[in-house]
Amino acid sequence: MNIGKSFNLWLKNANEDPDLVSELDDIAVNNKDKIAELLNDQADEVREVISSELPDVYERFYTELKFGTAGLRGIIGAGTNRMNIYTVRRATQGLADFLNKKYESPAVAISYDSRIKSDVFAKEAACVLAANGVKAYISTELQPTPVVSFAVRELKTQAGIMVTASHNPAKYNGYKCYGSDGCQMTDVNANAVFEEIEKVDYFDGSIKLVDFEKGLESGMIEWISDDLYEKYLENVQAQSVNPGICKGSGLKVVYTPLNGAGNKLVRKILARNGVEDVVIVPEQEMPDGNFTTCPYPNPEIQEALALGLELCEKEQPDLLLATDPDSDRVGIAVKVDNGYRLMSGNETGIMLMNYILSCRMANGTLPEEPVAVKTIVTSKLVDKVCEKYGCDLKNVLTGFKYIGEQILLLENKNQENRYVFGFEESYGYLAGSYVRDKDAVVASMLICEMAAYYRTKGKSLNDVMNELYDEFGYYFNKTVAFEFEGSAGMQKMADIMSSIRASHPAAIAGFNVTGVSDYLESYSMDLDTKEKKTIDLPKSNVLSYSLQGGGAAIVRPSGTEPKIKIYITAVGTSEDDARNIADKMIKSMTEILGIA
Repeated sequence: MNIGKSFNLWLKNANEDPDLVSELDDIAVNNKDKIAELLNDQADEVREVISSELPDVYERFYTELKFGTAGLRGIIGAGTNRMNIYTVRRATQGLADFLNKKYESPAVAISYDSRIKSDVFAKEAACVLAANGVKAYISTELQPTPVVSFAVRELKTQAGIMVTASHNPAKYNGYKCYGSDGCQMTDVNANAVFEEIEKVDYFDGSIKLVDFEKGLESGMIEWISDDLYEKYLENVQAQSVNPGICKGSGLKVVYTPLNGAGNKLVRKILARNGVEDVVIVPEQEMPDGNFTTCPYPNPEIQEALALGLELCEKEQPDLLLATDPDSDRVGIAVKVDNGYRLMSGNETGIMLMNYILSCRMANGTLPEEPVAVKTIVTSKLVDKVCEKYGCDLKNVLTGFKYIGEQILLLENKNQENRYVFGFEESYGYLAGSYVRDKDAVVASMLICEMAAYYRTKGKSLNDVMNELYDEFGYYFNKTVAFEFEGSAGMQKMADIMSSIRASHPAAIAGFNVTGVSDYLESYSMDLDTKEKKTIDLPKSNVLSYSLQGGGAAIVRPSGTEPKIKIYITAVGTSEDDARNIADKMIKSMTEILGIA
């Protein structure tokens, strides 16, 4: 890519969004002399100089946002490597071309969350689709991500678009695509869409566009009816395990939508399910893409829950409930003797799995040959819970689309009723087959129902988790992430993965490595017997190490963020012992990976 040529092209043509005009003009004025010297037709020959002398230009134009199974995700701003109306239009033109080649009269369901320009990007996508003869159904206001998955299935569209960057910081936005089954788009289709996108130029007129109001008048753009949201809530409520248990239970909840899309539907479903005492964190109630009270709006981290925890000290609820900006993930903190304990995604998922299986077995609603699904980086303690209740547990790659894929496989056999629950350690959960993505609305309902159920038994969720540890052993899971920003960071991540793939560690924190699984090379090997087996899963850049004593360490670059993640499973004689082992394993892994 000729960086100088691209910059000058955008400076001349990107004039429809005042924010982008101002951004590009400021860069041009503040770097006038350097731009004149360096940004010319031979700019590709001086990329390293541009990187150091003009980082504002380089980071915006050294590459294009890549369209993958997670769609697009990037920092909001001007340039080919940023989220803006032009990159959204180009991606949507490619999607429209793909759909028109594959289907007759295709349609797409669109929604968005509270992030900066989410509504703008959603409307831009609708305008491009309509101009290309693809009908666009668009939500009238921000909605949780699972609603798009539901809308695709309910409206029988061929694709879905959700404008969101999930739990990323405020400077990010994204564009997530769904297939006709309601799952996130498969690798094959995402690659096919990307091929179409690469044929599209930003400014040569190849992107078709219609005025939004004219699109509405023609019927090619249509607002999604409120009836659809009602049907969605009915399907959520149908997943209740013990209907009516919440009403009169005395359960008290503090809830924060973290200034995101969960506010309305989460509160509605809790009210319908009988949760009568819900206190909202006022500073985080209304949509705010700046996330001023939680700069990193991720329910996985304590900082994002700080205001909620403060309110808990005043209100003394049974639990704190927090959904992320697009309301597909949920985190909780539960009351303990000396305050509130943050539950990990694994712990919440383990409790939900145990609650669903035990109660459905007790009340006779557990299907024959029940199926549950988890990702490979999720706690192995789940295996023991499923084994206790005779539930077949499927292990899939990281990414909820692979859980959705397992539901689809059952649906194709008319056996989707066998699916009871699926989750991933990163706070994503789904009961029921009405959507094919993680759903914080149903998870919030079930978490509160579970808390109310055990409350009637005289137990807190803290008690329940400790009992599970006592029964099955102390499996402590911890995830650490290391961030690598910019182009240099992407190369650093690639180098780390290549290095560790070429030379596997013999031991981690003093525990011998007994097995290696390479999901990119599609094999697993027992290091004692040297037996090698094929992994029958899609290729993925993941390395997993099994350790003496039952522990494990997994390394993978994030598919949506510039991070390498390390997933630790430590098994100890007590919780403190397991935590200490986990800390030693993390220290050992950072040394092995060469991460400072």
